[in-house]
Amino acid sequence: MKATGWKDRAKMKKRIAEVLIQVGLGSVDGKMPHQLSGGEQQRVVIARALLNEPVLLIADEPTGNLDPEVSDGIFKLFLEINKSGTAILMATHDHTLIGNHPARILKCENGKIKDSNLEAFELGTRL
Repeated sequence: MKATGWKDRAKMKKRIAEVLIQVGLGSVDGKMPHQLSGGEQQRVVIARALLNEPVLLIADEPTGNLDPEVSDGIFKLFLEINKSGTAILMATHDHTLIGNHPARILKCENGKIKDSNLEAFELGTRL
C-alpha cells in the first residue's frame, strides 16, 4: 500500500479490514498463507487487488485450482464486486462456471473474437 501512496498506518489497517470483510475473510487477519485453504488464499488475492478501489479488476483463471463449490463462491464474489461499480474481466476455461452465471462472454476461436453481444470479428479489426 505504501508503494501506491498510502502513508497513514491506521487508514491502511482500516482499509485492509474493509476489503477482508468484503471478500468474506474478516476472521483471517493475522493468519499465515499456509494456514488458509485454496479458496481463502484466492480471496486474499482478490482483497489485495481491491485495496485501491480499482475501476477494472483483471482475473486470469481465478478459479483454476479450486473445486466447483469454491469456484462458484469466487464467481459470486466477482458479481458482488461488479455490482459495487468495479468492472471485472475474467479469463477462464471453466465452461460450467460460465454456463451457471450468464454474462457477456468474449471467446477466442480460430483467430476471431466472438462476443456474446455482437457478431464475430477478426482480431485486430476495430468495431
